[in-house]
Amino acid sequence: MTDSKSTLLIVEDDLDIADMLNAYFRVQGYEVQTVNWGEDGVRACQAFPPDLVILDIRLPDIDGYEVARRLRANRRTQDIPIIFLTERRERGDRLKGLELHAEDYITKPFDIQELRLRVRNALRRNTQGSLTNPITNLPEGALVDERLRECLEKQGWALLLVSLRNIEPFREKYGFVASDDLLRAVVLMLTDALREIGGPNDFLGHLTPTDFLLVTDPATLPALKDRIRKRLDQSLGYFYRDQDRQAEMGSENRLTIRTGELVQRTETFTEVDQLKDRLIHSVE
Repeated sequence: MTDSKSTLLIVEDDLDIADMLNAYFRVQGYEVQTVNWGEDGVRACQAFPPDLVILDIRLPDIDGYEVARRLRANRRTQDIPIIFLTERRERGDRLKGLELHAEDYITKPFDIQELRLRVRNALRRNTQGSLTNPITNLPEGALVDERLRECLEKQGWALLLVSLRNIEPFREKYGFVASDDLLRAVVLMLTDALREIGGPNDFLGHLTPTDFLLVTDPATLPALKDRIRKRLDQSLGYFYRDQDRQAEMGSENRLTIRTGELVQRTETFTEVDQLKDRLIHSVE
């Protein structure tokens, strides 16, 4: 059974599949609503936001991508987890879904037990709130903002942003398990670099799921940045299979890192968002 009565909205025009999912998830302890049209799905989410949406892409009116775009554009519904459930198997379709920040993308025919686990995991990630990342366990959200507010109140800090690029094509090729393992490995390398070079009060967290924020001392920043870049540049290729490595590392979609930095000197910042914006725009 699931945690206390999480609510699911199923947007699916195949009545047999919709009825089957409705019955199955009700037995699992969820509250379930089903609709068969995209516009109805948008209205249902805006009226009573569910805890998660299972969303078909091919619908009679607007498609699932448009449903997702409208949900993401509305403050009331922008954070609802979405799992796409579709017959579309093309790489471009999957990437389109991931670009809309879908939690998952499952193709038909599907294993109902796998879908149940994907739903459970997505709900757990969402209910953990914005304190720690569910994959890496690093601070994110409110905890990161708290540390940045501390920077606003003192002198002598440096921020380093390490941005992992092109994880979406990697995830498409190797799957979610491999991409999660990649993120955890990157965190391990960042942690090792901080332990070797950084100080006891240094900080590591997520600015976004693939952007890592390090807070350190200005004197430490150059060596720390150099160590991280060298270690990651040398390591990212080894996450590809041997038979894929040469082709992938020559592709514009290969895994890469970019870094940006911000050192407190004479400029005065008064808001956390100012720090974030300046740091993001400093990425090389």
